[in-house]
Amino acid sequence: MKAVLKKAAEPGVEYVTDAAEPVAAEGHVVIEVAAASLCGTDRECFEWSPAAQAFGPDLPVVLGHEGAGTVVEVGPGVTGLRAGDRVALESHMACGQCFACATGHGNTCEGTRVLGMHTGGVFAERAAVPAGICVQLPDGVSLETGALLESAGVAVHAVQRAGRSIAGRGVVVSGGGPVGLVTAHLALRTGAAFVVVVEPNPFRRERAEQLGAIAVEPGPAAAERCRELAGRRGGAEVAFECSGVSAALPPLFDAVGREGVVITVGNPSSAIGIDVAAHINKKGITVRGVFGRRLWETWEQALLLLDSGRLDLDWLITHRLPLAEVRDALKLLTGDACKVVLTPGSR
Repeated sequence: MKAVLKKAAEPGVEYVTDAAEPVAAEGHVVIEVAAASLCGTDRECFEWSPAAQAFGPDLPVVLGHEGAGTVVEVGPGVTGLRAGDRVALESHMACGQCFACATGHGNTCEGTRVLGMHTGGVFAERAAVPAGICVQLPDGVSLETGALLESAGVAVHAVQRAGRSIAGRGVVVSGGGPVGLVTAHLALRTGAAFVVVVEPNPFRRERAEQLGAIAVEPGPAAAERCRELAGRRGGAEVAFECSGVSAALPPLFDAVGREGVVITVGNPSSAIGIDVAAHINKKGITVRGVFGRRLWETWEQALLLLDSGRLDLDWLITHRLPLAEVRDALKLLTGDACKVVLTPGSR
């Protein structure tokens, strides 16, 4: 079987054609992977960065945690799924027993295991996955779109975490990668008064403008633009930091007005200093974090948004490559690309 393996605790990945065939064990199903989307975490695994090491991957492992496919085998004890079902996959496998899981916050479970890190992922022709992470796709949703739902769900979760309606409010999004662009897309579709996307890459700024957002380069002018658009409100009312760049968060406190909300989505590689007195106390800004998707509310909302036409994801895909070209796919993540999709069935 063709697959992309992370074999050793060092930079690099390996494309193989003789990977072991997955087996549907108790509570698992085997899916034929139709599409697997790449994200920054995959690049971190390739580089074997501190961020990747922090996940504690069980090596060797088939990489890939964003995917969709068709069930081809059902293991013992599985109910609700059968061969032929089309499914997208939740990448986080919560323990289901801890306090966070018991109170509906499985996305923050300390015992979380991650697809493509702690169990075989979807950069392969077939994958064995727990039935519990399979989300059946409606007939009108393609498998390619299904492969985008894991990352798009992070954007949906970010909007949920805002704790207030986006309609009629000014929004600023730091980072015009796929999650940032979907966040901007959702904000615009749900009635934001304006959406400013702060992004250094001209290609991604153009994508943001195509959505209807105002795209600006990082720098003092970004906060000034937000204050100009907001008038007497003093700045945007909701900010999303989606880039994960350490230097990108502090400027958002200048772009947001008093009593605003800052949602951190991207994971910085180092600690960040925040002026608590000036921004948290005196401006009354609330900071909230996002990790993964709220299980399972985010999935339900994302599917409803897709069905209603409020959420469209197909425009995200800019490149499709076979598994054998995974290294080229990873390079695209830092270039003029949006979502890069691997298609395991192609040659």
